[in-house]
Amino acid sequence: MPITVILGAQWGDEGKGKLVDGQCQEAQLCARAAGGHNAGHLVRVNGVSYSFHLLPSGLINPRCMNFIGSGVVFHVILLASGLAHAFNRTCQKILTLLSPSPSFFSELKELEKNLTAVHDRIFVSDRVNILLDLHIAVDGLEEEELGDAAIGTTRRGMLTLELHDELFFSAFIMSSQTFSNLDGVENPRHCIGPCYQTSRARTGIKMSDVFNPEVFEQKLRRLADGFQKRFGELLKYDIDAELARFDEYRQTLSKYVVDGVAFMKSAQESNMKIVVEGANALMLDVDYGSYPFVTSSSTTLAGIVGGLALNPKNITETVGVVKAYTTRVGAGAFKTEDTEEIGTKLQEIGREWVRPHAPWRFRASTADKIYLGNVDWPQTPMRMLDVLDTFETIKIAIAYKIDGEELDSYPADLDILNRADVVYHEMPGWQKPTTNARTYYDLPRAAREYVEYIEKFVGVKIKYIGTGPDREAMIQRA
Repeated sequence: MPITVILGAQWGDEGKGKLVDGQCQEAQLCARAAGGHNAGHLVRVNGVSYSFHLLPSGLINPRCMNFIGSGVVFHVILLASGLAHAFNRTCQKILTLLSPSPSFFSELKELEKNLTAVHDRIFVSDRVNILLDLHIAVDGLEEEELGDAAIGTTRRGMLTLELHDELFFSAFIMSSQTFSNLDGVENPRHCIGPCYQTSRARTGIKMSDVFNPEVFEQKLRRLADGFQKRFGELLKYDIDAELARFDEYRQTLSKYVVDGVAFMKSAQESNMKIVVEGANALMLDVDYGSYPFVTSSSTTLAGIVGGLALNPKNITETVGVVKAYTTRVGAGAFKTEDTEEIGTKLQEIGREWVRPHAPWRFRASTADKIYLGNVDWPQTPMRMLDVLDTFETIKIAIAYKIDGEELDSYPADLDILNRADVVYHEMPGWQKPTTNARTYYDLPRAAREYVEYIEKFVGVKIKYIGTGPDREAMIQRA
């Protein structure tokens, strides 16, 4: 019963989807364990790009089944019409730029244009938490309450960028204030935070509740009443419209829903080859990330085991994916961030946009020993080495120091991080294209030296090296 778990080792957007796609060519099941539609994977195969948010990337393989596990927050229907306060008419001017992440049904509809039998190969646990329009309404109000202290980890428009940190770069430039100044439009939100909050408070709604209309309505009204008492007239939410939408979709939704525990137990006992597709990344983990600028779920192996009811003994391989540079989505500490020439160049070459054709970018920097040292990954694939092809020199952050003393790990206290000095190591670039390299020794010597320098610090072999967006642009080392 081989199970391969693929996780992000930075702040997300490391290219997990491409590696998952490669692993799923021989897999029988691809599973998501946690997170929601707030993040996404872009996979390019034979010149066609596929965008995944809530659904697993294994759908590209027509022989692979796909499963959304119990730890996921599940967005059923896209953009309720009653949410005028969150998506007002002004938003229509820029919707093509924002490209909000799709719901379950809209994502399926888009993927079925180019993929085979997607509706027959996707299953959803009856224990997933339902992300409601109510959560969208509440998220906006909670962020307004927090003001300058708002987290905004994956809010649209919160972008900046960071400089060479040993194995990563970060990119993100436009602040939320800049975005909100666009004709007064509010930032579209994914709202997984409020959904996880109600789940942990044991007041949320599970998928199993959806199929008992009376229980579903009781729980929804109780939840809405609680938020109404908190926010009063500020809460603009049409509960009857939400109930009507679930009445409309309930029967169609039922064909995808299974007993999540029994499904995964059977898959493991049947000796299926399973690929688990992680969401977000280590540095966004609610316990071990750059708290409080994190997501609301566990993005580590612990979250995978719990979210899918896996037997840990069945996990045969755990992979922590990194970029050859670092990017970060959203607000929060990014010590090596470069907002000038190097960061801009990384954004341009790496196409570090929040959405295609949108003017808002990820934050960017180079590799960082501190982040990679947080977890002892059995193996670490490196993606997007080709983005560094034109750099004359490459800086790598090898240590953070406070008053001359080196920090042992990424600090829990971000004030300490802010006061730390970064120690860099500079290496010569290779200034030759790597995009056509298919073996390790096709790479320029300086590129190999860069890879091996990172390996030395991390203590983990870099088995896979990505040199372009296509599936075939991946070097596998012996």
